[in-house]
Amino acid sequence: MYKREQTIKVNVGPYTLGGTNKIYIQSMTNTKTKDVLATINQINELTKYGCEIIRVAVLDKDDASAIKEIKKRISIPLVADIHFDSELAILAIKSGADKIRLNPGNISNKEKIKEIVLLCKEKNIPIRIGVNSGSLPKGMELNAQNMILAAKSHISILEELDFHNIVLSLKASNSDLAYEAYKLASEVFPYPLHVGITEAGTEFSGLIKSSIGIYRILSLGIGNTIRVSLTADPLLEIKAAKEILKEMHLINNVANFTSCPTCGRTAYDMIPIAKEIEEYLETVHKNIHVAVMGCAVNGPGEAKEADIGVAGGNKEAILFKKGKIIRKIPENDIVEELKKEIDNF
Repeated sequence: MYKREQTIKVNVGPYTLGGTNKIYIQSMTNTKTKDVLATINQINELTKYGCEIIRVAVLDKDDASAIKEIKKRISIPLVADIHFDSELAILAIKSGADKIRLNPGNISNKEKIKEIVLLCKEKNIPIRIGVNSGSLPKGMELNAQNMILAAKSHISILEELDFHNIVLSLKASNSDLAYEAYKLASEVFPYPLHVGITEAGTEFSGLIKSSIGIYRILSLGIGNTIRVSLTADPLLEIKAAKEILKEMHLINNVANFTSCPTCGRTAYDMIPIAKEIEEYLETVHKNIHVAVMGCAVNGPGEAKEADIGVAGGNKEAILFKKGKIIRKIPENDIVEELKKEIDNF
């Protein structure tokens, strides 16, 4: 098995996938790529919350040409998502894409594949081959072994052209199938793996399915980038990805948040305070543990490992650090005071 640190190193913009490098968080815009301003705004918002690689759909020449302008006003690598059309791949590369998602087996013109490969070599751009469970060749039974065969057929085209700057994904909407496919892939291919559960669902069910599926795959010691695919605002994908990596201790410089479920002992309006602080921490890029607890009796004890925390009393809260009580804060000032403590940490 090729563990994540044993995979071939592949550059995507300023980042290096594979080897001992970190696992990168990826998402995809849901704007029309040719709507340059909307796409730029969405990418920059996702970047603010921790997105590190962004993918955009390229459906026509206007989308491909728009990449040049988009690239001027974003700060993370951009992946052009292309299906079947070699001309769009060529135009996207010339427009400045940092990586393309393309299955060469879907392009009949071998000379065009060669042209794409030569351009990618010239610009040191990788190609991500994406095999989805829903897009296997006709007549091929859906199982992990056949997903690997489909990947081999695409990869062999590139390898025959002496191109090895490859990233591979084998997504499925069934998390068990995805797990088996990625496990087999890690035993066969030395290339970095982009991990995800495709078509996972909406915000509620999709988060649960993706979290379980991605956790299982990453727990094998494989996976170099991840995307949580949701029928929802892409911002939720970034938040979920960060939580998965954080719980697996695979990410640094992110805040950890703890809050209790509340009970009859809670004497202040805790839930909106907890929500506001959690949202505030989503853009805090530092290793800090913050707790919002329901009662002053158990709060500092149950959350004594927190760097900073509050526990409620009657219309007030106590501020504590590493379990040590520091001072009392009136209820109306809790959020403001806690944000100050976070900023000064």
